[in-house]
Amino acid sequence: MITFLHSFHPQPILISFGLIHIYWYGLFMVLGITAALFVILKLTPYYHLEKSQIFDLSFWLIILGLVGSRLYDDLLNLPYYLNHPVDSLKIWQGGLAIHGAIVAGLIVIWIFSKKNKIGFWRLSALIVPGLALGQAIGRWGNYFNQEIFGQATNLPWGVPIDLANRPLSYINSPFFQPTFLYESLGCFLIFLILLSINLYRIKKTALNRQFFIWSTAGYVILYSILRFFLEFIRIDTTPDFWGWRLPQIISLLLVLASLFVLTLNSHASSTKKQ
Repeated sequence: MITFLHSFHPQPILISFGLIHIYWYGLFMVLGITAALFVILKLTPYYHLEKSQIFDLSFWLIILGLVGSRLYDDLLNLPYYLNHPVDSLKIWQGGLAIHGAIVAGLIVIWIFSKKNKIGFWRLSALIVPGLALGQAIGRWGNYFNQEIFGQATNLPWGVPIDLANRPLSYINSPFFQPTFLYESLGCFLIFLILLSINLYRIKKTALNRQFFIWSTAGYVILYSILRFFLEFIRIDTTPDFWGWRLPQIISLLLVLASLFVLTLNSHASSTKKQ
């Protein structure tokens, strides 16, 4: 793997048919979505939900998740997209921000839960293991697009980046930190943790509202921590405030919000016991 990353030169196009191009980015998006849906559907019966309901929810999650992730990226790079509005539609070239997808997804789940009278936390807990796996797979699309890489490095697993894709300050540096790989491995670990906890709770027939809340918050906290530390070595352009990159600030806010929810849940549980 180390030798492959260091020597292989990734290109965005997988295969071409005349003017029609199939991109690696799109392939990994499809693979990630498919894997996520597979895991979710396998867990669905244990959550006492119908697979038809999950197919309906997944449709809106995929569509509006893509919209949300693109809008978030557009806002991060607003001056560019105001001058190049058509580029906003070229999602095969990258530019899908996971924080935008998470926010959009939470809104979709909340609306769907209200409309179908299903617990919000039940739905979100069902979704997050598959989401983590989908992220782990989808990040490989960034590798082939030569984007979201980190600082220049001499490490043996540094990835080569074309001159056209390097920041001017790193123009003479051929190899960079594979932050896509770090995030992919981190998300896969989060998936294994969430899946293992789900399987344990299923075996103990202990899937309840408290578990649903902890599972959802656990995903948000673990991913936010992962993303927070990866931002220290990422060099892609993003707004920064007081020396902090915007994704770091968003990650911290998500951690605080999740801890607040867990605190409220623990307080409510202790009150009921009294």
